[in-house]
Amino acid sequence: MVSLITSSDDMKITGKGTAEAATSRRLSKERRRQQLLDTALQIIRNEGADRLTLGHLAAQAGVSKPITYEHFGTRAGLLIELYKLLDRQQVKALREALKSVQQNLGNTADVLATAYIHCSVDTGGEWHAVGAALSGSEEMGTVHQELLAGYARLFVAVLAPHSPLPPADLHRCCVGLVGAGEALSVMMLGGQCSEQEAAQAFSALIRGGLGAPSPHP
Repeated sequence: MVSLITSSDDMKITGKGTAEAATSRRLSKERRRQQLLDTALQIIRNEGADRLTLGHLAAQAGVSKPITYEHFGTRAGLLIELYKLLDRQQVKALREALKSVQQNLGNTADVLATAYIHCSVDTGGEWHAVGAALSGSEEMGTVHQELLAGYARLFVAVLAPHSPLPPADLHRCCVGLVGAGEALSVMMLGGQCSEQEAAQAFSALIRGGLGAPSPHP
């Protein structure tokens, strides 16, 4: 026979569990969105981008499937939000590193190149994995161009004090440099060169683009 008597300790435990569950359900929309994005990143790290679907995300986050659709609409929408999140993390790390830039092109190129390449290591290739998952997406093409344009503007701001180029020429140069940095990051993540080799090559390209000699043979 099952006892109908519940101890006070059991009631406390049950009450606590119910309260915690209720607190979880009462997350603000912003905090819920962040929780879902954090969970999505964990899925990519542990299982790969191909396993990331709105349904799988809902199961891993402990929410109903309609909640993930409410926040992201489609799988592409989720991937784009992840791409933007990782990009913001990279830009923040890059800006922090650039605070130590010295007042000459050589040091500036070294710091900029090292920080840019290292950002790819910090994200464990997740940024490129998400980008690859979105390859061919019309929305991704627009977002990617916007983010690359943002990096180009950042490069212009950092390099302008050391550049003999007119503003329009410097901007075009920086657009090319950002593309080169992306390509070197992909090579490095693919094991075709080390992080140091990629950073040195990128620094040499930055110096060369602005007419300064490279110190690396």
